[in-house]
Amino acid sequence: MSLTPMSVSPVDLSATFRDAMAHVCAPVSVITTMDGDRPHGTTVSAVMSLSMDPLLVAVALAESSACLRHIRAAGTFGVNILDSAQEDVAMRFATKGDDKFDAVDWSLSADVPRITGAAVWTACTLAGVAEGGDHTILIGSVVDVETRAGAAPLTYHGRRFGTHVPLAEARR
Repeated sequence: MSLTPMSVSPVDLSATFRDAMAHVCAPVSVITTMDGDRPHGTTVSAVMSLSMDPLLVAVALAESSACLRHIRAAGTFGVNILDSAQEDVAMRFATKGDDKFDAVDWSLSADVPRITGAAVWTACTLAGVAEGGDHTILIGSVVDVETRAGAAPLTYHGRRFGTHVPLAEARR
């Protein structure tokens, strides 16, 4: 398979890039933090393991994100990688507003909101910040982590939610 370079106008390049990135499978996560006794959160698909020594994760949040402001102030955040049955939670936290936690079961753990039923949860202290165009990249030092046994993570691919299926199962 070869890729042929195309001459694309800057306006078309943005749309073409957006479409290309829709083909990259990504975990769906809700990033959480506290503002005093009030929880905040937002849905993201830009989360990655960054380092094993020290334990670091990277998360990208839009510059316009209210949650970003609260994370900078608190210095802590949680990464809740959602379970494949939590599409409704992903959609809820993808909206604007202060009532996102109203219908969501959660608890405070390691000083950050932890969404009940998440496939993976990590608590982080803010270790660094980097500019990333219209996003800010947060580097989190992992202080706690838990994986729910048997959970399948929610993923986003082709502008649809799904989950990973091992090739052996997919070929049956």
